[in-house]
Amino acid sequence: MFTAITEAKKNLQQKGFLDMEVDVKLDLFAEIARLKKEKNAIVLAHYYQEPDIQDVADYIGDSLGLSQQAAKTDADIIVFAGVHFMAETAKILSPQKKVLLPDLKAGCSLADSAPPELFKKFRDKYPDHIVISYINCSAGIKALSDIICTSSNAEKIIESVPKDQPIIFAPDRNLGAYLVKKTGRDMVLWNGACMVHEIFSLEKITRLKVQHPQAKIIAHPECEAPILAVADYIGSTTGLLKFTQRDDAQEYIVVTETGILHQMQKENPHKTFIPAPPNNACACNDCPHMKLNTLEKLYLCMEYEEPEITMNEALRLAARKPIDRMLEISAQAGL
Repeated sequence: MFTAITEAKKNLQQKGFLDMEVDVKLDLFAEIARLKKEKNAIVLAHYYQEPDIQDVADYIGDSLGLSQQAAKTDADIIVFAGVHFMAETAKILSPQKKVLLPDLKAGCSLADSAPPELFKKFRDKYPDHIVISYINCSAGIKALSDIICTSSNAEKIIESVPKDQPIIFAPDRNLGAYLVKKTGRDMVLWNGACMVHEIFSLEKITRLKVQHPQAKIIAHPECEAPILAVADYIGSTTGLLKFTQRDDAQEYIVVTETGILHQMQKENPHKTFIPAPPNNACACNDCPHMKLNTLEKLYLCMEYEEPEITMNEALRLAARKPIDRMLEISAQAGL
């Protein structure tokens, strides 16, 4: 994590904030609603957050969409219930707003798999390549990239690059391999991955399919190739949700983080959603980083306006440039 995050944590420890307990009699839903109004704050919740946090959020969605939505509002404070790279993205797009993250330990195995100093050395080995980075990366990696992409627009972003222009794709090797297959581009892949999407068990998913023969398997492209090979539909988290809304199947085996099932069930109360199991003893696959955020931490974060995400302006501007490039390409392609 960046120095700003480390310093913020130090300040919180001095205040005793991290050790505080919330009165169990407190109506946290009402208190959070009060704080939103008093502080002109909005709460963003990623689909992978616990149901209570999703239910108090002003906006629910994928990381980039949430940050873009927040930038359009007149809120003074953005509370991002997600992981640290998401809060960083919100700060990149809304430098004038105060951005808060309920738990500083809410990191990301994928973002952490690409340390900027190591990635720079890797990039320097391929001076004629441009760098396309998946948005699930740190501000440091964004600053070293030429174009950012999301899981929903990555294919179009890659196709917008001339075929004779070599590409480095970072940081997710599974998404990269999927895109190589989809686009036919021979990209150089950084060897990073998401722990949540790599731990799914093909054997257990196959057994589930036998038990639920009418169920469709839907998967996020961060999953490994053998999982994607058996999927009926592959898409971003938002893409998976939209697919279940328009598709006529009544059962789905959902191969991504289980938090999305809350919105799927709300949008499709008559359908059945089955979380795909990992290759361990757990029944479903939760992201331990996402689940560090709780309703109590969200309340404390809003009450004390800490921890705050701050960023060096030079880094922010460098990280914003490839995001803006992605938005330009998307606009030109009508995405």
